Amino acid sequence: MRRAALAVLAGLSLPGTALAQAYQCRVPNRIELPRPPRQDSTTVRAPVARYTLAVSWSPEFCRSQRGRSANDYQCSGKIGRFGFILHGLWPEAAKGPPPQWCALEPRPNVADIRANLCMTPAPSLLEHEWAKHGSCMAVTPAGYFKVAGILWNSLSLPDADKLSRREGLTAADLRREFVRRNPGFTESSVGLQVSNGGWLRELRLCYDKDFIPTACPQRGFGPKGTVPLKIWRGL
Repeated sequence: MRRAALAVLAGLSLPGTALAQAYQCRVPNRIELPRPPRQDSTTVRAPVARYTLAVSWSPEFCRSQRGRSANDYQCSGKIGRFGFILHGLWPEAAKGPPPQWCALEPRPNVADIRANLCMTPAPSLLEHEWAKHGSCMAVTPAGYFKVAGILWNSLSLPDADKLSRREGLTAADLRREFVRRNPGFTESSVGLQVSNGGWLRELRLCYDKDFIPTACPQRGFGPKGTVPLKIWRGL
């Protein structure tokens, strides 16, 4: 991992900008570790050429998932309400499938989960992201979450609930608002994932191997320009 570039990002971070998306988040006193993740695809070992930071719009996820898990911190309101959350930091290869499932151990411990629960409010997702993606770029879960946290805290995320009320909202409107708040990015480095109905699901932020924002590959970039965009109001 490129420590110098991460140190620069950490120095530019605005404390609480991304975590402000976690409204009144309170980590519970007792957290149960999730079950070990199941490897759902083959192991791929490849040099890391770039990274994707996947940032999910939680209200869109929760409108279909609420109540499905007894340990539902993200959608139940038990520990707070969430706007954007960090889905995960993904290493990518120059071509072909991304590095994945490099190791299932060591597993995150309770301290790892507690430290990151307001950023990614799902213990099972934290563990999954470490095992599938983080184990291919870091030695320990704590190291992986530290890098992800530096990137996360360097962001100033848009007020998506406010944007959702804009008449004629387009994909370009969201990208422009993100770039306005984060001058290191260009619109070409902000990918979008939307549902079949055109509802915002995730921002896919693209970085080079030194963690500097870079243009996203066209594949998976998502809707462009004046394509209409809808954002679910669930806060």
